[in-house]
Amino acid sequence: MLVTISKVLDRNTLGAVKQALADMSFVDGRLSAGKVARRVKRNQEVAPTTPGLDQLNNLLMGQLVKNPIYQAVAMPLKIAAPYYVRYTKGMAYGEHIDDPIMRSDMPYRSDIAITLFISDIDDYEGGELVIKTQYGDNKIKLAAGSAVLYPASSLHRVEEVSQGERLVAVTWVQSAIRDPNKREILYGLYRAREKLLNDSPDAEETAQIDHSYVNLVRMWSEI
Repeated sequence: MLVTISKVLDRNTLGAVKQALADMSFVDGRLSAGKVARRVKRNQEVAPTTPGLDQLNNLLMGQLVKNPIYQAVAMPLKIAAPYYVRYTKGMAYGEHIDDPIMRSDMPYRSDIAITLFISDIDDYEGGELVIKTQYGDNKIKLAAGSAVLYPASSLHRVEEVSQGERLVAVTWVQSAIRDPNKREILYGLYRAREKLLNDSPDAEETAQIDHSYVNLVRMWSEI
């Protein structure tokens, strides 16, 4: 399941994130890559020891984790601190699959990958996130402040930036619903449930859908 969410960051938060990143130092992105990804990775990332990084994480993640679509799609159990990634002219990230277990103080399983776009679309040329699916390649280039969620098991790449600067934040989620097919079913039910709750809150079918959704979450979750 591939889902885009517009306006995850409001205008004020986006401006504050851009200002913070303008004052931070970046290092070679290959330093955080595994053996396979290191061969195809050409970008830069904010150094993990950069002053002010915790405050930036709180600012950006505070907006993301409160987003109701993110909550419904990801069913998050754990979420990683983001990486802030910069691509300038000539930089790209070749085809790869994200590591299944991400190492940190508390290792977690990477079920869902998230890219949150910080640069405006007009700030750079190229740089599309390309996600391979059974229906072909999906090329993603979203407005600043928007995000895309997709299976971390997907083969994906970032096309070469030919002009300008591409800034994104990337992170990964361990979902309470491990099976991606079950997550997709639940998200479909969630959308139907929300519409019925808005349009016909007292209808019998609304209660039926609500009960089915809640009990499927209970049945399938790993919490």
